[in-house]
Amino acid sequence: MREMTRGGSMMNSRKKPVGSASRHSRPPISVVTGGAGFLGSHLTDFLLDGGHHVIVIDNLVTGNLANISHLAGDARFRFIKQDVTEFLFLEGPVDYVWHFASPASPIDYADLPIQTLKVGSLGTHKALGLAKHKGARFFLASTSEVYGDPEIHPQSEDYWGNVNPVGPRGCYDEAKRFAEAITMAYHREHGVPTRIVRIFNTYGPRMRLNDGRVVPEFICQALANKPLTVFGKGDQTRSFCYYSDLIEGIYRLMMCDESNPVNLGNPSELRIVDFARAVIDATASRSRLVFRPLPQDDPKQRKPDITNARALLGWEPRVDLKVGLARTVEDFRGRLSQVRPVKKLARKKSTQIPKSR
Repeated sequence: MREMTRGGSMMNSRKKPVGSASRHSRPPISVVTGGAGFLGSHLTDFLLDGGHHVIVIDNLVTGNLANISHLAGDARFRFIKQDVTEFLFLEGPVDYVWHFASPASPIDYADLPIQTLKVGSLGTHKALGLAKHKGARFFLASTSEVYGDPEIHPQSEDYWGNVNPVGPRGCYDEAKRFAEAITMAYHREHGVPTRIVRIFNTYGPRMRLNDGRVVPEFICQALANKPLTVFGKGDQTRSFCYYSDLIEGIYRLMMCDESNPVNLGNPSELRIVDFARAVIDATASRSRLVFRPLPQDDPKQRKPDITNARALLGWEPRVDLKVGLARTVEDFRGRLSQVRPVKKLARKKSTQIPKSR
C-alpha cells in the first residue's frame, strides 16, 4: 500500500454543507473510496468545503490523480493508493465511510468484469468492515442499473428490477445488487448505520474523456465534428442530473436517518436522439447523427421516481440541462485541447507498427 499526503487551497462558490462539523468536538473525518473518480472527487471537494478532513482511497484503475491534484498541500486531505478489495487499515477515528469505488462505464465493466464484481462484493465488504470497526456511518453509491431494463416506468425504490445476471452488463448490475444486499445485512446484523443511494445518469466536469457513456461520448464526438453515434433509433430515454445537484442530495441522505435505498436523479426524461441534438447545439458542432444497433440489455427507459428524495431530503435537481451542458462542454474543450498534441505525437511514432485486431 502506497500513501501520499496531498492538499491545496480551494476557491469556489459552492454552498457549504450544513452542520456536519458542529456535530463533533473535532472536525469530522470522512473516508471516500474511489475518491479520485468523477463523483468521488467532487464529493471530496464538497466535504472539505464543509469542514471535513478527507481520506481518499483509490487504486486509480479508473480514477485520475488530476481530479484531486488541486488539493496538494492541504493538511486536511490525504490520499492512499490502494485497492479497496484489500484489507483497509487506518489509524485514528473515522466518522463517515463513503463507498464510491467501482468502474461505472460499459467499456469499463466490459474490460474489467472480474474487478467490477470484486469491488462490488469484496470491496463493499471491506468498506463496511472499516465502518463497523470505527463506529462510522456508511454510505453506498449504488446505481439505477439495479433496475436493469425496467418493466415499470418511472422506477421507484420498491421495484425489484429486470436484470440479466449472465448478460454483458450483469457483472456491474449484480455487483451493485450484491453491494446493496450486504449493506443491508450489516445494518440489520451489526447495527451499522447505513445509507444507500441509487444514482441515475449524472454528468459534469471531470468525466473521463474516453468514458464511453453517452455524455462524454457525444461531447467528444461533437467537439471533433465527428458523427454522433446513436444506438437503435435513439428512442430510448435517459434523465440527466448535473453533478452538483447529485452531490447535494448525497450529502443530505448521509445526514438523514433513512436506511433504505433512495433514488437521486433528474426526473426530466429525454430521448437519446434529442439529447444528441442538444449536445450539437451546445458545442456549435457540424456533426451529424449515425445510427448503430442497440447493445444487448441496454435499458430502453430510465427515469427516477424521486418522491422519497423530495419527502425525506427536501431535494430535487435545480441545474437546467442547457446550463449544465454548457459547463461540461467548456471543461471537455479545455482538457481536449491539452491532450490532442500528445495524441498526434503518439500516432506519428506508431505509424510503422502493424495494427492488431
